[in-house]
Amino acid sequence: MVITVSLVVLFGLVLLLLLRAGNLGYGSAFTAAAFGFFLASTGAAKSINQLTESLIEAASNL
Repeated sequence: MVITVSLVVLFGLVLLLLLRAGNLGYGSAFTAAAFGFFLASTGAAKSINQLTESLIEAASNL
């Protein structure tokens, strides 16, 4: 749970920075957020969470 919340905050900050820098429009940011929201409700969410946890564990073991 802690990892998920941290990643949500991280990706939210990245979207915010891209918006403020002018590298991303509001429509694109909305599309990215909506894509993440709808992706989380699919069967792929479990696989993505497992992959993310594996990558974080591998990075911490380096």
